[in-house]
Amino acid sequence: MPESDASAGQPTPITLLSPGVSIAEAEDPNRPKRVMGFRDLVLFYVVTGISLRWIATAAAAGPSSIVIWIGAWLMFYTPLALSVIELSSRYPHEGGIYVWTKRAFGDFSGFMSAWTYWTCNLPYFPAVLYFAASNALYIRQGAWGHLSNNTSFYIVFSLLALTVATLLNIFGLDVGTWLHNLGAVAMWIPVGIIIAMGAVAWHRYGAATSFTIHSMTPSFHLNDIIFWSVLTYAFAGCETASLMGGEIKNARRAIPWALFIGGVTVTLCYMVGTVSVLLALPASEVGNLQGLMQAISSTAHRVGFEGVIPFAAFLIALSNIGAAGAYLAAVARLPFVAGIDRFLPPAFGALHPRWKTPWVGLLTQFVFGVVFIFLGQAGTSIKGAYDVLVSMGVITYFIPYLYLFAAMFKLQEEPAGPEVIRVPGGKPVAQLVAIVGLFTTTVTIGIALLPPPDEPNKPLAVLKIVGLSGLLVLIGVWIYWAGRKRAARSSAGVPPAT
Repeated sequence: MPESDASAGQPTPITLLSPGVSIAEAEDPNRPKRVMGFRDLVLFYVVTGISLRWIATAAAAGPSSIVIWIGAWLMFYTPLALSVIELSSRYPHEGGIYVWTKRAFGDFSGFMSAWTYWTCNLPYFPAVLYFAASNALYIRQGAWGHLSNNTSFYIVFSLLALTVATLLNIFGLDVGTWLHNLGAVAMWIPVGIIIAMGAVAWHRYGAATSFTIHSMTPSFHLNDIIFWSVLTYAFAGCETASLMGGEIKNARRAIPWALFIGGVTVTLCYMVGTVSVLLALPASEVGNLQGLMQAISSTAHRVGFEGVIPFAAFLIALSNIGAAGAYLAAVARLPFVAGIDRFLPPAFGALHPRWKTPWVGLLTQFVFGVVFIFLGQAGTSIKGAYDVLVSMGVITYFIPYLYLFAAMFKLQEEPAGPEVIRVPGGKPVAQLVAIVGLFTTTVTIGIALLPPPDEPNKPLAVLKIVGLSGLLVLIGVWIYWAGRKRAARSSAGVPPAT
């Protein structure tokens, strides 16, 4: 550990920021600043916006998923992207959704939006890492294939991947951004592979799936309705980079353009990727956890390109680890700004003395992520654990969106300067966009509460989804009020309780 300025052997003082000061501004002035440039930002939107597991999930539902993709894009992604563009332009500060909600509705709402957004990643990490683990088995399918139903393998893989992602982010954006960028590149290549393989299979053997008006019409069975919420959830994430607004070069201008490019990429990858999987395989042969690799593997064997299988498997695993790392980097800024505002202990608002990163938030996220890796497996199968984690992720992730869209509506009352990028049409259209987003978000949360029909233990699944989601919210309320009391005692000069 480096020595302090006071004297040798003294502990290095931690860096505690004042409200409104970004992490980039707090770094050593003699050390080159590491901020996200435009290219980094586009790649960040890609790695956080695309999850290859949703292509497999959509393909497993058949051709009707294409219509659901379009509906989710119109009813959720478009309102979300427009809201993020305007709010990021109005308030391009560290904290994103926390800053917007706090400005619109006050401290409690700001904290709860940040808390639920932060905790939504607890089930996200094991879910995305389970997907990475299942696809990594294809690197050596003959030797590792028997591990596909081995609980210990999924747990160990998830723990190791989460550890690596956490350490790289603690070392700072200098290191962490490489993982995010590699993950984005690794996200594109498998989609390109499946598109090419689907085209080859279609040309040689014809389409494995029939695309007709009847087959593309969504049904209203329970399983299909639950599926709608999952594809809506797949479009979440375009607000993530705004959490690091203070570490983005020219955030007010960079975020809208990067979000536009990233959004087009995300949408095309999802829709074209789903069609390509269905060209290569019938929906009945596609699974949620390994569907993309099943399509690549099956098509590769048919067209004689078996050598691409381990390469694609490695890239899919890497892309999902990169996505986990990107979310770790972004959401750690939420407890950081909450620590600055004293809603969390001051340590959360401190930077690492050497790497200038919000290391307390990152380590806390890691610890709880480990807990959820084990909790997800309690009393259920690997598929059951994955489904519960996805449902929990939808609920806890979409609660902050209720705040985001409500803030978008409320903040239209504040005047916007000439530098602000507004929603086309101004205040009336912006409020309409917010209402559409609120409606879609509310419906999605309600649907996510329903267990899938094939879940063998429905009461346990519902209990885990509702109970764990409710517990996370209640913990957030308790932490907020405890923080308020601690701040009040500090202001009054009362020493902390022992």
